[in-house]
Amino acid sequence: MAQHFDAIVIGTGQSGPALAHRLAQAGRRVAIAERKRFGGTCVNNGCIPTKALIASARAAHVARRAADFGVLVEGQVRVDMKAIKARKDAIVRVSNEGVEEGLREAEGITVFTGHARFVGQREVAVGDDLLTAGQVFINVGGRADIPPIPGIDRVPWLDNSSMMAVDFLPSHLVILGGGYIALEFGQMYRRFGSEVTIIQRNDQLVPREDPDIAQAIREILEDEGIRILTDADATQVESRGGQIAVSVTAGGETSEVVGSHLLVAAGRRPNTDDLGLEAAGVETDARGYIKVDGQLCTNVAGIFALGDCNGRGGFTHTSYNDFEIVAANLFDDDPRRVEDRIPTYGLFIDPPLGRAGMTETDVRRQGLKALVAKMPMEDVGRAYERSETKGFMKVIVDAETKQLLGAALLGIEADEVVQGLLDMMYAKAPYTVIQRAMHIHPTVYEMIPYIFENLQPVD
Repeated sequence: MAQHFDAIVIGTGQSGPALAHRLAQAGRRVAIAERKRFGGTCVNNGCIPTKALIASARAAHVARRAADFGVLVEGQVRVDMKAIKARKDAIVRVSNEGVEEGLREAEGITVFTGHARFVGQREVAVGDDLLTAGQVFINVGGRADIPPIPGIDRVPWLDNSSMMAVDFLPSHLVILGGGYIALEFGQMYRRFGSEVTIIQRNDQLVPREDPDIAQAIREILEDEGIRILTDADATQVESRGGQIAVSVTAGGETSEVVGSHLLVAAGRRPNTDDLGLEAAGVETDARGYIKVDGQLCTNVAGIFALGDCNGRGGFTHTSYNDFEIVAANLFDDDPRRVEDRIPTYGLFIDPPLGRAGMTETDVRRQGLKALVAKMPMEDVGRAYERSETKGFMKVIVDAETKQLLGAALLGIEADEVVQGLLDMMYAKAPYTVIQRAMHIHPTVYEMIPYIFENLQPVD
């Protein structure tokens, strides 16, 4: 017999649990289903574990540079990969268990574990349980997309999920892809002590970035000994004597990269292929992402899609913002839309990239009248004090309104500093407000006002 609820939430990523709690607080009877690990990608094999690993990798990197700061470390700096993994697992466990316990203990929420799939328009089966509700919220996330390279189905490969089980040091990690997942793992394992080769089919790393940012990132990684091949297609993969050989075509020539382990970080795909969306009549695009409007509604009344599966963001913060949009529209009489938000994200290599708004390439493509200015991190006192002067900061403003259009900050603490510029964009305030403000010394942000003194037209 079917169990009826006011709402069903499928998946426990960033938006699902928050929405379930909000629905329950509003007096709704809520069912939430999770088939694997509570907390989704961010908690289990994304943001939280990777940043824990990055912290360990940075500790090793700083220890090797200790003499630069007048600190003597006797003997060789070594890493204990089992201890590094154990630390990461302990950090993950707190968040993972916290999400599950919070849902199970909440009044008005019933937790179902198992594979949820639609069997009707607003009917969902979870194992032997049949659930019905007036509203269904899909938050099923995404996973690594494995490219159809000949031979890849016959070799062992790793992705961002299976990398979480690694408790050893690969002698040579070969990485397919040049986006944020590839680069973060690449630098991380190079700092742990692995040889690392990155194979990127695009002509630059992080293709969504301006060429100057991509080139600066490349130089940072190459300075640490990472081999980077761009405009390079992996055309064949095979096992060879316990190693993995990747054939690479670049510039009309074919070469071979042989490593101990292969990490595939060449893109993501939504977890919608086994969700039974056809039974509900929910439409997807050619890549499997659920089509939604600006308020996250699908084509079927009462069914919403949030987070990575809707193709409208792909980050933890965009998923949580999806929850905020849905909650505001349902409960707060506060019309909000996806189109209201300004694109922003971080690339957590070291030093990090903080991005907000438009790129210089976007401005040129749209033919906007804009101004751009840069400042090298070597001009920033805080960077000098820390002996971390790689990178630069770039801002783009509207030539007429003087409002910020975009910012790309690559350097020490850039992932935090960019937030202040993002808030200025939401406030639609002119950059002159920043110039008139008094900022704390010595910090990175105190130098932002001086960047605007060098504004030049975007040609």
